[in-house]
Amino acid sequence: MTDNKYLADLLFPDIDKTVDYFEEKYPPRNLAEGAKVTRIAPSPTGFIHIGNLFGALVDERLAHQSGGIFYLRIEDTDQKRKVDGAVELIIDTFKRYGLSFDEGYTEDGGVGDYGPYRQRERAEIYQTVAKHLVEKGLAYPCFCTEEDLDKIRKSQLEAGENPGYYGKWARHRDCDVEEIERNLSAGKPFVLRLRSFGDISKTVKARDMIKGELEFPENNMDIILLKSDGIPTYHFAHVVDDHFMRTTHVVRGEEWLSTFPWHLQLFEYLGWKLPKFIHTAHMLKQEGTGKRKLSKRKDPEFGIEYYNKNGFEPEAVKEYLMTVLNSNFEEWRLQNKDKDIDEFKFTVNKMSSSGALFDMDKLIDVSKNVISKMDAETVYEKVSEWTKQYDPEFYLYFTANPDYTKEILSIGRGGKKPRKDIAVWSGVKEYMGFFFDKYFVPAESFPENLAKEDIVAVLSKYVSIFDPVDDQNTWFDKIKVLAGDLGFASEMKDYKQNPDAYKGSVADIAMILRIAVTGKTMSPDTYSVMRILGAEKVVSRILAALDIVRKGEN
Repeated sequence: MTDNKYLADLLFPDIDKTVDYFEEKYPPRNLAEGAKVTRIAPSPTGFIHIGNLFGALVDERLAHQSGGIFYLRIEDTDQKRKVDGAVELIIDTFKRYGLSFDEGYTEDGGVGDYGPYRQRERAEIYQTVAKHLVEKGLAYPCFCTEEDLDKIRKSQLEAGENPGYYGKWARHRDCDVEEIERNLSAGKPFVLRLRSFGDISKTVKARDMIKGELEFPENNMDIILLKSDGIPTYHFAHVVDDHFMRTTHVVRGEEWLSTFPWHLQLFEYLGWKLPKFIHTAHMLKQEGTGKRKLSKRKDPEFGIEYYNKNGFEPEAVKEYLMTVLNSNFEEWRLQNKDKDIDEFKFTVNKMSSSGALFDMDKLIDVSKNVISKMDAETVYEKVSEWTKQYDPEFYLYFTANPDYTKEILSIGRGGKKPRKDIAVWSGVKEYMGFFFDKYFVPAESFPENLAKEDIVAVLSKYVSIFDPVDDQNTWFDKIKVLAGDLGFASEMKDYKQNPDAYKGSVADIAMILRIAVTGKTMSPDTYSVMRILGAEKVVSRILAALDIVRKGEN
């Protein structure tokens, strides 16, 4: 019979604190009833994906809508996956997306009374809890090598039994203390395993706030709690951390459901209150007639850096994700077009228990709506920030004359129906680049339904009637007169009633001018474009276009 107290002191001679010590050090939080404590706990691997943001948005809303605490914990127990600068990337990313932490790890260290907030700095806490489990006979050292484990696995497969370290296959489960001492004296490394008393013929039940009542076979595996370097596995660390940091709601991906029984068993063995769990659905992508999980390998849009590089506005990404998270968000937004997204009452009850379908087209539409509501000053600042990092050449032109650029960005802004030309900041150069000579590309062709002699006539005659001081009504009246003089319908209703009586309509005249001045068939309002470009540049471009058309006739 092993003396558990003696074994605990043997394994952890430097641990002199108790679980009760940490219970006192990290007492239940003094928060109002119903206040939730949530966390985002990424690993510093250098890769943050859309699913991280998806879950973090749930965490943040649950905490802040309830007057609770949202904190950042860095789960850096796996040093093999750690990437330099990854922690700073995590902090910068969530800051960029407006997810503000009340406490947790920062670039200046931990902020809050429940730290440390990096798992590598919490070794004493884990080892204290581990020692406590040994004292209770619920954990033991295992000296198996990788070769030993491979042999056990091979024997299990040959015997047609489930692979794993459990029951009769748990070679060091019942070692006496003398053998343990000999192994320690020989310098053999060991891991600490949970001594499971679970029975897979029995079930354990748990409630998930999205998926409802769940039922699993009991865990019978003697899972690893501490690795040979004394650092905990995720399964042990997060249970200890969520308890002592007094987390009330754990939001994580549904991929953790397969090991959920392990975590339930740990909470039970330690006698700790179970937090409420929210296992979010995978982000799915439509592929043909089926759906599949978004993949780091296959889908660039899975990684957050994709959205940064392409200039997606963080506010728009959040807005889109809320449409995926809560089925009633879009209806709320239609009724509250100008309200801040934080005023929406997020609820877990409106989350889908099945896969969340990621729709890039819908994200683009949401982004256009969000950006259309911004004033020119805001757009200018955001595009300046993005181009400075991702398109430094365009940044120089964009910021050379701020008043000029803001005037361009003001076209179609404000009013009940603002223009929705911009979806991402990377598209701004395409949208307005023609305002700068550097990016203006003269059109080589005009609509095929128009005769070249008519295009020549429109361009040559317009130069003589163009006056930069005309207001918009006068400007358009002149175009209508020009249309009538050249055999085009001056009024669209006339053209629709009798199209065969005309060469085309006033819309064709306007298109010819648009293409000549912008080089594009799609652009902001042509009158506004001409006014901003100025008379000299407008006339110069029209004459250049006229020259191109005439050369094409030869």
